[in-house]
Amino acid sequence: MQIDKDTVIQFLKNLGRQDEATRAQSELPDSVDSDRDAGLLGKFGIDPGMLSQLTSGGGGAGGLVDKAKDMFKG
Repeated sequence: MQIDKDTVIQFLKNLGRQDEATRAQSELPDSVDSDRDAGLLGKFGIDPGMLSQLTSGGGGAGGLVDKAKDMFKG
């Protein structure tokens, strides 16, 4: 699945992960392929499945961000 880099960056910002968003801006290609770039996404703690839910509207972005925040606690 192709995902716009700005979507990934906004997702990280919504999670309050500004440092990762800044790094993603310089490290990710403009068009992120969830399969090809899974390793890069993993560097930022992102499961490609999360982004596919976000881009397809599964559960709504707010609900997805809340779930992701729970994953990053600790």
